[in-house]
Amino acid sequence: MQEEQGPIHAPEFPAEVQWLQGGPLRMADLRGRPVLIDFWDYTCVNCLHTLPYVREWHRRYAPHGLVVVGVHTPEFSFARETSNVLRAVRQHLIEYPVLLDNDYAMWQAWANRYWPAKYLVDGNGYLRYYHFGEGAYDETEEAIRFLLKEQTPDLLLPGKMEPLRAEDAPGAACYRVTPELYLGYARGLVGNVSDLSPDKPAAYRDPGKHMDGCAYLDGEWLLSAEYLARPANAGGTSTLVVPYMAKDVNLVVPPPSYGGAATFSIMQDGAPLAAGDAGEDVQAGDATSTLTVDAPRMYRIVSNQDIGRHELALSTTSDGVALYALTFTSCVIP
Repeated sequence: MQEEQGPIHAPEFPAEVQWLQGGPLRMADLRGRPVLIDFWDYTCVNCLHTLPYVREWHRRYAPHGLVVVGVHTPEFSFARETSNVLRAVRQHLIEYPVLLDNDYAMWQAWANRYWPAKYLVDGNGYLRYYHFGEGAYDETEEAIRFLLKEQTPDLLLPGKMEPLRAEDAPGAACYRVTPELYLGYARGLVGNVSDLSPDKPAAYRDPGKHMDGCAYLDGEWLLSAEYLARPANAGGTSTLVVPYMAKDVNLVVPPPSYGGAATFSIMQDGAPLAAGDAGEDVQAGDATSTLTVDAPRMYRIVSNQDIGRHELALSTTSDGVALYALTFTSCVIP
């Protein structure tokens, strides 16, 4: 297996953090057991793709000595709320210990920069393996098994896992697509360059000419550093237009700040999404395709039959709803 070069001692868990379940733990008390640290965020599509593997590694190898710890480090402000994270932990059937890293104490202690990121510590407390992003599931499992056998040479382990998602099986192809598009002005790319009004409600007009990977606003919006929101008492319809290249599109969005649910009408290439192209969170009919936002999470809004270039339009009359990011994926199963 690939090992970290040189002895790097794993940092201790911060004392002033909230454990959602299974804690508090101390790295010093886990000597003799390999520890898998998983940095994640419940709004991160890549994290959600890896969670089934982390859950299964916990199920298979915890009885043989492995300790799995999920470190939830929030990318967006609303993901700091304990109730939101706890809802995600229950929704995704996570049974191993999870700590809430709202102040980035663990993130900084590990000098981490990625969602998701996995660090494997041996029974002596030293970092032995790491992986950033999706993939390398077979390699990561092999590293877990190696450290378990290193600790207990005569240990009998269950067989190795098969791929849990069709997109991870041999033969699946993943292509380069439109990068993640943040919808606040601090990190986003807004195409209405001539009439931006940061941090205050304003009426926008779609310029009509669009570039891939930029957000174009039409109607009343409030553009903040972190998100794009429909302001209170806005008139008419607010529309976000995004040209992109991908197979799937996901939207990170909580419900309106005023309570209740928000509704979006979704159009692709000037028409409602066909049932075969709608994501699992979209209701696609003969003449409409609609997204209802009733919980703070990532919504799967488009799942095209194949990868291609499209133009997506999201329209809403729901005041107070804030959009944080769009993510694009491209794995195609032959």
